[in-house]
Amino acid sequence: MSANGMDPDVFVQFIEQLERYVRERLIPAEADVIANDRIPDDILAEMKDMGLFGLTIPEDYGGAGLNVSQYARTVQVLSYAAPAFRSIFSINIGMFNSAIKNGGTEEQKAEWWPRIAGGEIACFGLTEPGSGSDSAAMQTSARPDPDGNGWILNGTKRYITNAPQADVALIMARTEKDNLPKNAHVSAFLVPMDTPGVATGSPDRKMGQSGAQISDIMLDDVRVPGENLLGGETGKGFVFAMKSLDNGRISVGAASTGYARRALDSALRYATERKAFGEPIANFQLIQQMLAESETEIYAAECMMRDVTARADAGENILRKAAAFKVFASEMCGRVVDRVVQIYGGAGYLAEYDAERFFRDARIYRIYEGTTQILQLQIAKHMLRDFAASA
Repeated sequence: MSANGMDPDVFVQFIEQLERYVRERLIPAEADVIANDRIPDDILAEMKDMGLFGLTIPEDYGGAGLNVSQYARTVQVLSYAAPAFRSIFSINIGMFNSAIKNGGTEEQKAEWWPRIAGGEIACFGLTEPGSGSDSAAMQTSARPDPDGNGWILNGTKRYITNAPQADVALIMARTEKDNLPKNAHVSAFLVPMDTPGVATGSPDRKMGQSGAQISDIMLDDVRVPGENLLGGETGKGFVFAMKSLDNGRISVGAASTGYARRALDSALRYATERKAFGEPIANFQLIQQMLAESETEIYAAECMMRDVTARADAGENILRKAAAFKVFASEMCGRVVDRVVQIYGGAGYLAEYDAERFFRDARIYRIYEGTTQILQLQIAKHMLRDFAASA
């Protein structure tokens, strides 16, 4: 992502077009997504034709070259619809693109950026059955291929978004048996999903987020050429992954903010239509309190998003602020959807209304791309480190 991004006037037109597409095309398709647990093929093709899979990739490589502020705003607008629509392209334009930008060689950029901008679907393989945030426990290994300059990968990755549909995975693997300082035992590999030895499990059944498929990736003696080692050197994979997680956290924060707005709009409509004691429940002050608290919190998250993305575009280190935005926005979304169920009352517990789906869909935002708790620890660690340095 460049700091300049798309021309501001062109971007305004793009967002207006996207808002219409969300209202007229994506929201009406939500029932189909929920019924079949997948995005319809015609909509997936439309999203690729619109360039959504390459929004942040430089224009020279076939993308739209959005900056971080524009990227977050786009995710926010698209996340007014069901989460699956963001999920399918979010890895492409967030973590995968960021890892290529931060760590890829010129040859890797030339090969992979045009492919994912053209609609090849990416996934990001960090989490394992026995390790998530704990890279020291990582078991997936990559050893040099004795028959050439390549690598042989073995292991299992868990909860990998888009794995069932993905064309390429960025896989974190251990290239040293012993744990090294600064996670230098972990390297990153570009693995086409049709490589012999790569298999995916059945899509996991989940609490919510229908259509956003996740599954295990199993790697059994998977051979990749040496040029598929990200950056061309070992020991940098975890660093690339952590840098790219800033963008992933901004994406989840933006998604939380967009979906909270959708839920609140739904509650507003319900509260003005539903009558009790002869008048709309929107007239009751305790209903108004829940609406007002939700509006206040969404506004705060929107302000955080504008600030952290502007700082990212200015070249600041945003690790702490991206984590803070993700924590606040995801927790805020959880509170908003909870109030929305309450405003709907008994109807909020029924599957025929949207409120219970919003509640289930929003729950994962507080967990993936770093749980609230791990991010709180990270924020505090960096606060204390900065304080010690200044003292």
